Amino acid sequence: QVQLVESGGGLVQPGGSLRLSCAASGFTFSSSAMSWYRQAPGKERELVARISSVGGRTTYADSVKGRFTISRDNAKNTVYLQMNRLKPEDTAVYYCYALANGYWGQGTQVTVSS
Repeated sequence: QVQLVESGGGLVQPGGSLRLSCAASGFTFSSSAMSWYRQAPGKERELVARISSVGGRTTYADSVKGRFTISRDNAKNTVYLQMNRLKPEDTAVYYCYALANGYWGQGTQVTVSS
């Protein structure tokens, strides 16, 4: 069955970095565009970044442009989100999403706080 398993979240100080990973299985990963979303307490889930199936096209939310980088390794069936210069407002649960089948991962908590 389809599985998306996120990892890499945690507690980091403002200005720090984290790299999230999402390991996919159960579908043809290389054929699916992939996205990262996030949801902060009391807020709606929002798109953070998206990458095309072969990785040649990426899009970002304005709030993370220049700080976050989405990438993928189709040989490892994994999509990544490198997050630099983190801010307290980046605190949220981050979710991986596969556009090809509409599946979500379980989420990983990112907390930015001193």
